[in-house]
Amino acid sequence: MYFTIVALLFTAIAFSQGTITGTIVDGDSGEFLPGANVVVKGTINGATTDFDGKYSLNVSQSSGTLVISYIGYKTKEISFTATGGKSDLGRTTLEADASALDEVIVTTYSLAIDRKTPVAVSTIKAAEIQTKLGSQEFPEILKSTPGVFVTRGGGGFGDASLRMRGFNSENVAVMINGIPVNDMENGVVYWSNWSGLSDVTSTVQVQRGLGASKLAVPSIGGTMNIVTKSTDAVKGGNVIMTTGNNGYTKYGFTLSTGMLENGWATTIAASKTSGQGFVDGTEFLGYSYFLNIAKKINDNHSLSLTAFGAPQTHGQRQNRLLIDDFRTSERGIKTNTDYGYKNGQFVSIEDNFYHKPKMILNHFWTISDKSNLTTSVYASFGTGGGGGFSGVNKFGKYNLNYRDDEFAPVNLDIIVDENKALGLAGSETILRASRNNHRWFGAISTYSTALTDNIELIGGVDIRSYKGEHFTELTDLLGGEFFIDNGDQNNPGNIARVGDKISYYDEGFTSWLGAFAQVEYSKDNLSAFVSLAASNTGYKRLDYFSYVNTDPERETDWINFFGYSGKGGANYNLDEKNNVFANIGYFERAPFNNAVFLNFRNDINAGAENQKIFSAELGYGFRTSELKLDLNVYRTQWNDRTETVSFQNQDGTFNSANVLGVNALHQGVELEAQYRPTDKLRLTGMISIGDWTWQNDVTGVKIFDDQQVEVDEVDIYIAGLKVGNSAQTTFALGGSYEVLESTTLRLDYNYAGNNYADYDPSARGLSAAGVQAWEMPAYGLFDVGLTHRFDFGGFKASLNANVYNLFNSEYITDARDSNGTASTALVYFGAGTTYTVGAKLNF
Repeated sequence: MYFTIVALLFTAIAFSQGTITGTIVDGDSGEFLPGANVVVKGTINGATTDFDGKYSLNVSQSSGTLVISYIGYKTKEISFTATGGKSDLGRTTLEADASALDEVIVTTYSLAIDRKTPVAVSTIKAAEIQTKLGSQEFPEILKSTPGVFVTRGGGGFGDASLRMRGFNSENVAVMINGIPVNDMENGVVYWSNWSGLSDVTSTVQVQRGLGASKLAVPSIGGTMNIVTKSTDAVKGGNVIMTTGNNGYTKYGFTLSTGMLENGWATTIAASKTSGQGFVDGTEFLGYSYFLNIAKKINDNHSLSLTAFGAPQTHGQRQNRLLIDDFRTSERGIKTNTDYGYKNGQFVSIEDNFYHKPKMILNHFWTISDKSNLTTSVYASFGTGGGGGFSGVNKFGKYNLNYRDDEFAPVNLDIIVDENKALGLAGSETILRASRNNHRWFGAISTYSTALTDNIELIGGVDIRSYKGEHFTELTDLLGGEFFIDNGDQNNPGNIARVGDKISYYDEGFTSWLGAFAQVEYSKDNLSAFVSLAASNTGYKRLDYFSYVNTDPERETDWINFFGYSGKGGANYNLDEKNNVFANIGYFERAPFNNAVFLNFRNDINAGAENQKIFSAELGYGFRTSELKLDLNVYRTQWNDRTETVSFQNQDGTFNSANVLGVNALHQGVELEAQYRPTDKLRLTGMISIGDWTWQNDVTGVKIFDDQQVEVDEVDIYIAGLKVGNSAQTTFALGGSYEVLESTTLRLDYNYAGNNYADYDPSARGLSAAGVQAWEMPAYGLFDVGLTHRFDFGGFKASLNANVYNLFNSEYITDARDSNGTASTALVYFGAGTTYTVGAKLNF
């Protein structure tokens, strides 16, 4: 930034020979690149591009060369000739260069480099996120990516689910600036915790399969690395306002200093989002904040501190319904039976509230021209939980004593009156929250050195410590004076009041120590790598309620699992247009916490063992200035998998099954293409065909209710069953066209088919052996968008509009199977037509 300021001052006083103008755009997406540097080679005469990617540069010579650079892209040189007047160089495209992002990501979880890293990869740029996302959930920006299937689940704010190659989020590594996000105990990612990321994200890269990670234990389905704004932030800022259907409203701002003369750079952002939600009873209110402070100490050392979070509360729809129920209800696909009214005020029975701030401190050290050390330390503190009820169930959709009809909101005033009438007997039905608080600390340090001109050695450590606190909190007595709880063995018959812990209370501890080493080779057209990693995962549990205080069994010893991985791959560029790659790997991953401690107690599973994964992949790429095409085939065998399956009972309550020792095979083919026949037109497409199947039956599966009480033990027959709730055939087509110089029109189509209902463990007895789960109807959705850029009072501004599910198609995204038929499956319908209109002012 200091260099740019000096260049601009010099330009202002220089003798003008002519004016050079032009536009800088992204080579893949065609989106404008604001803040790119344009400098006359060999001078300090330069300029930066504006919001529309345009630049204007006065030059004193009649000819020369412009050097165009932008963080994250390959630098480009173009010649110019200026003999008085203006010379327009038109559009200049810059190609992405992941290796240029080393300053803003942790290299222990590196981004893939095109035609070099041998993995299947898709990259989403900030411009696409800002124009397309609107009111969608953050992972929905990936819905046109091969092998990725995203739904909104029950429809609540942040309740989206992401699956990659048939693997759920527990088995997809999600990283923010190279730091892991998946829960340490169960691997789950809750997107409501990261709702503000879209405002500050510069790149999202999805690596399917083994990926390029060097961390101790790689993911199974793939990796998603979110790179936020950092020292690449352009000086300036913006304010945004967006409105949409069902009262959707979002306000926010971003401010960036750019790199100052003293080596400091700061970016801050904040937003507020609220609305009623498309689904009834899913009102939401969320805030987000982001802070990055970077300091370039000298040419060899720099620091970057990032802090972000998104406190939120939102209503949920947990209960699926029969298809006929949605047809019968007056509210149709918006029907939700999980909320009610008390004293005329809205009450969400199944709500969610959480705040998970995360802080990351990065240190980048250039030891020499051959060696670097990158270290990150981080901390996360989560507080919150999800709502529900305890005691007598009065919330079932068939219980007309508390509803005007079976799909109407619950009349909580009736329950209040009943609890009051019980007097000294206490409330028989109350509202509670299942809390899951945690403290998470970690550090990742990576050393890299060039052994020769062609060989690089990378090694490092990955250390994590996690403590999770789990309990039920009484939140509303619903008119009563107290609630009698028998969950605590130290206090049976406890007279509980609001704020007290009931039902269960335990703490889980997780430790992680990993080390990794990788050798990379690159010469001419060949690049290859071999990676080895090892880790020790330890679990410990302390139960305050299930054991009396004097019982030594209330606290376990540490239970340790040793995991390791080995993988390798190679890419060969056949010529300037064609390349091929292959990768192969095997790793063993520690089981999750719930597979180690059985029955929600300190009962240790003596049969718990590592999950075993073997994966292989072949790929082909084709590149020209107009066309980019990628084709790959893969096969992943997963043995000794552990899975927690939550399923719904007819009365609206939920049970869960801890399924151990199940095997699965995931294989398929993926094709992705981008075509730009002209500067104004960009076409995209993809097709993904998968074959994802469970391979064996499992015996002795225990069933628990939502208060962790064992209610049954079953054998489940799932051999040959299709992996559920993940469309195994997806297809997408998209196009954007610059209809006017500052106006772009977008149209996207997404198809999902071969989507099977997930199995219900209680319904997969011997009679269900060989019976395939119900296949949901295939569907295709159209989205349309328009972006218009203009000047407003001397500032650059834009209007952005999106309509999702343009033709209001009716479709089912998630289902729980019963007997393989549509009439008995419990389902979620996807959202109908929704829209957003937003304005953005840049300064």
